[in-house]
Amino acid sequence: MTAVTRLIEPVRTAPVAARPGGARSRIGWTFVLLTAFAVVAFSAAPYFTASLRDLADAEVGLAPTYAATHPFVQGALYAHIVGGAIALLVGALQFWRGLRMRAPGLHRWLGRLYLAAVAVGGVAGLVIAPSSPAGYVGLFGFGALAVLWLVTAWRAYRAIRRGDVPSHRAWMMRNYALTYSGVMLRLWLPLLLLAPLVLGLPWEFESAFANAYAAVPFLCWLPNLVFAEWLIRRRGLPSYRLLVTRG
Repeated sequence: MTAVTRLIEPVRTAPVAARPGGARSRIGWTFVLLTAFAVVAFSAAPYFTASLRDLADAEVGLAPTYAATHPFVQGALYAHIVGGAIALLVGALQFWRGLRMRAPGLHRWLGRLYLAAVAVGGVAGLVIAPSSPAGYVGLFGFGALAVLWLVTAWRAYRAIRRGDVPSHRAWMMRNYALTYSGVMLRLWLPLLLLAPLVLGLPWEFESAFANAYAAVPFLCWLPNLVFAEWLIRRRGLPSYRLLVTRG
């Protein structure tokens, strides 16, 4: 009898033609930076302009869901917003090649700030996940996101502490792909919300929004990780592959 065993093993691949710092990379980085600023300005900042109860009355973001929760959970919501906002902006700057080359000291300090923001945002994310309006899907989807966010940040930190820069870069790419879920959630929601109209199906806002929000707890970060792993391989950084052994 032949048994098939699947193993996940880190591998280092040769980089392909597209080089970091090329035109496509600059365009992609600019898009990431601008969308990160937009989400912080229009989705995160409003939480600090009024009380959670007032925001709930105005139906702003997640305020209607968390205004009635325990004060500890509300505090975790604000911690998650602050940590996520800092991580979104600082993380995007960390991928600026000019900053790494011209100001390595600033790059290191911003890296420390980024990891601290991820730690705060990730732990707070675990606290608020059970109260997600998406129910069990939100609990497991956003809960898994918070765990992976923390784990990949730890792996990136451990890699740079032992001087393994390629592995550090790979883990930071995975980690920021998870950070960027805050942007992708807000891009996926309107697309899913309008999908029934495009398909010619009956449409009613509340049910369409509920269906859309039930998908984003996983959709906002799983494709990001797949893309990050593809980009890691493309850059020739330590990646992962499935090995099949027979015996």
